[in-house]
Amino acid sequence: MDAMALDRHNDLLERLEEADRRLLGHKLEDVTLEAGSVIYQPGNTIDYCYFPMGAALCSFFVEMDEGIAVETILVGREGALGGVVSHGNLPAFARANVLHGGLFRRMALRDLEEIKRGNPAVAHLLSRYADCMMAQVFQSIACNAVHTIEQRAAKWLVAAVDRMGRPSVTMTQEQLASMMGVGRSYASRVLQRFKRDGLLRTRRGAIEVINREGLSERACSCNDHVNGHFKRVLGGLYEA
Repeated sequence: MDAMALDRHNDLLERLEEADRRLLGHKLEDVTLEAGSVIYQPGNTIDYCYFPMGAALCSFFVEMDEGIAVETILVGREGALGGVVSHGNLPAFARANVLHGGLFRRMALRDLEEIKRGNPAVAHLLSRYADCMMAQVFQSIACNAVHTIEQRAAKWLVAAVDRMGRPSVTMTQEQLASMMGVGRSYASRVLQRFKRDGLLRTRRGAIEVINREGLSERACSCNDHVNGHFKRVLGGLYEA
């Protein structure tokens, strides 16, 4: 797939049969969102379902009473966010942020609900994807409780570049630390070790992975467990 086609590609939409994909296509609209854009705040009514295209990447954050926000899961071109299986316009629980800007396709939930009612294949696909999202949440909880900062940072960077299909992640060390719920000094030391070992390099506002396999060896196995669940439930969609 060439770069232009990839930039307009969402693996979840591509998994639909052609007729169902055309049906959704009539209701989808293109929007471009920049890094840092907030799609939902906790308590916001969810009016749209968003499908990240290409390298567009989002994350869900849970805001704590201590004033920090901890990342739970990533969503890229393998999926969707906002009202995937819920019926009706419900409030958001977590904050949804754009981490890497790009093209999104979005659909009003009222239109998506109408399509799901008339097309069991669409409803079934989104329900299976929601199961995979829940698997990511479960794995994230376990990972944050057990694994080291180094393992978690390596895991996150590998997952990000795999979803984006490119090695550079637009992110500062402060942002990475905040997402992981650790101090900046901890994140900085981990990144310095990765740089020293030739796994990545940093530049202003970005982290570039130069040895994905080596970085993957430093990560915990959480990505593998989530990937395995996607394989069983969605036939390898996560790896597309």
